[in-house]
Amino acid sequence: MTSLRHVLATLGEPLVEVVVAPHGLGVDVTDVVILDPEDPLEASPGDLVLVIGARGRAAAPAIRAAGRGGAAAVAVKGATGADVAADAGVALLTVGAEARWEQVESLARGVVEAARAGGEAAGGEVLGDLFALAQTVATLTGGLVSIEDTANRVLAYSRAGDEVDELRRLSILGREGPERYLAMLREWGVYQRLRAGEGIVRIDERPELGIRRRIAAGIHAGKQPLGTIWVQEGAQPLTESAETALLGASRTLAPQLIRARTLPSPELRLREDLLASLLEGRLDAESVADDIGADPARPAQVLAFSLERSDNRQLRRAELVHLIAVHTAAYRRSALVSVIGGRVYALLPDLPEHSDAAVLALAREIAATARRHLDVPVRAALGGVVPRLSEAAASRGDADRVLAAMTRGHWAADVASLADVRAEVLLSEVLAFLGAQPRIRDPRLTTLAEHDTEHGGILVPAVLAWLNAFGDVRAAARVLNIHPNTVRYRVRRAAEVSGVDFDDPAQRLLTQLQLRL
Repeated sequence: MTSLRHVLATLGEPLVEVVVAPHGLGVDVTDVVILDPEDPLEASPGDLVLVIGARGRAAAPAIRAAGRGGAAAVAVKGATGADVAADAGVALLTVGAEARWEQVESLARGVVEAARAGGEAAGGEVLGDLFALAQTVATLTGGLVSIEDTANRVLAYSRAGDEVDELRRLSILGREGPERYLAMLREWGVYQRLRAGEGIVRIDERPELGIRRRIAAGIHAGKQPLGTIWVQEGAQPLTESAETALLGASRTLAPQLIRARTLPSPELRLREDLLASLLEGRLDAESVADDIGADPARPAQVLAFSLERSDNRQLRRAELVHLIAVHTAAYRRSALVSVIGGRVYALLPDLPEHSDAAVLALAREIAATARRHLDVPVRAALGGVVPRLSEAAASRGDADRVLAAMTRGHWAADVASLADVRAEVLLSEVLAFLGAQPRIRDPRLTTLAEHDTEHGGILVPAVLAWLNAFGDVRAAARVLNIHPNTVRYRVRRAAEVSGVDFDDPAQRLLTQLQLRL
């Protein structure tokens, strides 16, 4: 028997997403059934029902029938019936528009049948493509290829015949090289040269050790070593282009090894997907509370982190995720971390009262540790504390606004809260609203901006500098590096062109806001 959680972890996004789960994701799934709404609408306890003949609201009768039958979940394309599923007491999954139903059924059934046999289906071999690449390189070089990580563990290898030497045989059987020979390679400086950067390292044959000739190349992301690709010479000499092919393979492998390092396990990926759905407002808190071990009625807060300049951004971000996860879990056991749109978000549920200082200290510690260990600037923003887990999306929105304000205002510190940049955030919100509502703007200021664009662009900057200086002509002149009388003239000329009365406080405020657009 397996759970809906494990089925989702195996299938994963973008194939399937959870919309609502009234009884959580721990419900048992015992079978996978296909239901066509034109057939009798029947389901049994534990069924994962795939509704193939209806989309969106048209699937509502099938969802209700599944609930009456005690089904574990219903999967629908274009799922919009969260309320129907919640009322029916059945989990609702949405299937990607371009996903094939036979693919969904095959994968889900594989998980269920593996559980019946006493185990759980694997979540997929992350490094599966490496074996195919190893075989390609073997063809190009005429040798026997193996790919290792930085700990000398064999990740993939090409097919081989009788010409395998003792080193390769032991490496493959033991999944890592024999320590006796690894020590020799270290003594000969082979690993030092492989870690130093790009280039081919040649290792002579050692008949007394049963070791044939080899060439190798380090795999790097920038200056960071990721692993090594080895080519053992077989019964025939290596091809003339072997070293060129090996160098190209080492460069091709870098993104694949980064991906292997950064992809989370299926269970962890599911938790990240659940958090992303919660923070984007696509999933209700009650559906995920049990799975993340949080009380939906307790306060929560979201922290957002942005990784600034980096040569190996993807790898650095994965390291940042791990760093944040460790720190936040030490603070709140049920903390969750996920990446959305390039930013890293941490959800802190079940917050105690008066947690502001502790969370701020936590964010500062994470930013400082990231700067020390990743050697790149990391910005951290604190969203507001919300009274319930269901409002986590609002806290995430606050954190995003704070990060945006830090970027615009060239915020000096690594960490900021909404209280720190509230004025900048509110001004940004007002300007965004004004920008999206042309109907409420003052047409006289639109005329002024257009006139200024056509006549040198000198009036609007003068008016804004004068307003920012609270009417202090000399202060505005210093900012613009012009004579005070020039400021007076330009402000007076702007009033003539627009017809705006700058003696009216309301019109001055509107002018300052609208001209900032």
